[in-house]
Amino acid sequence: MGIWDKLRGEFIDIVEFLDNTQDTIVYRFERHNNEIKNNAKLVVREGQIAVFVNEGQIADTFTPGTYTLNTQNLPILSTLKGWKYGFNSPFKAEVYFVSTRNFLDQKWGTKNAIILSDERFGMVEIRAFGIYSFKVTDAPVFIRQIVGTNQAFTTANIQEQLKSIIVTRFSDTVGETNLPIENYASNLNELSEGIFGFMKDDFSAYGMNVTKFLIENISMPEEVKKEIFELSRLEKIDLDKLTKLKAAKAMETAAANPSGTAGMGIGLGAGIAMASQMTQAMTNQVQSNPTTQATPPPIPGATTYYVAINGKQHGPLDQKTLAELVATQQLKQDTLVWKQGLAGWVQAGGQADLQDLFASTPPPLPKQD
Repeated sequence: MGIWDKLRGEFIDIVEFLDNTQDTIVYRFERHNNEIKNNAKLVVREGQIAVFVNEGQIADTFTPGTYTLNTQNLPILSTLKGWKYGFNSPFKAEVYFVSTRNFLDQKWGTKNAIILSDERFGMVEIRAFGIYSFKVTDAPVFIRQIVGTNQAFTTANIQEQLKSIIVTRFSDTVGETNLPIENYASNLNELSEGIFGFMKDDFSAYGMNVTKFLIENISMPEEVKKEIFELSRLEKIDLDKLTKLKAAKAMETAAANPSGTAGMGIGLGAGIAMASQMTQAMTNQVQSNPTTQATPPPIPGATTYYVAINGKQHGPLDQKTLAELVATQQLKQDTLVWKQGLAGWVQAGGQADLQDLFASTPPPLPKQD
């Protein structure tokens, strides 16, 4: 073999890139110092763009198709090379194949917790994660801004940079929406759409387009979750039924407590409170639906009182129930009471309409020697 045949063997006849990966964005065609022969074939497949770079300067761009490389198909490169009358000798140029397909299901997430201010819970730390998809829309810009001189450029090479953009936009958006923290889960779609719109310009600056963005979850500390769950239950629970249930449980506990009179007194007080509340609830129900009245309403003018027992409010209580409390010494003259018309809580002994209750109570038994 002659020397010219050997040199011709080093010249490249076909320039192409068969991508068998799922994450390669840019691949630089490897020439191994060989030169591309005049009239060589360039094959650009669907989902690719070929970019010729001459001495660091982007020359020509080719969309999908098969091309014969000569001065007609390389007008910019011909100008840069000074091929005024065409060329017959091989030439050197870097060829980058850029994938234009969608890169799907890219993961993103917050490395560190994001601190937000919530009106009810104060400063709260949240974390978030989700997926996004992107594609290269301007190959020359992408090569200039991102790729540089890398032999191959994959999604892993740009992942951290894109995550930083996403997390910044996420933090800014959730801060400006000022949503109550418990409403994030029900507004994931709205938040995703808002952030998606903001990121378009960020990606466009790199010759890219974000095609999908989703927030899959926003999490918060466990103690905040518990408080939110408790508040949501309180909003849904019938507080009247809840009070009755707790009063009944208190009676059971007092009955099982062998601590003596004190325990019995507490249990009795809870029982009376429950009875009073049940009576009041039934009265309200009857008054709201007169057709179902089985008993007559309270006598007009009868005075009812609210009584403070063990630091808790009980009532309204009628005279009969008040007498039972006096008998068990849960209502004393210094016990705080309140009725309609009073400006505040007062001692029971100062109320004229309660004097008969205390007068009918026998004095304590004398001590026996």
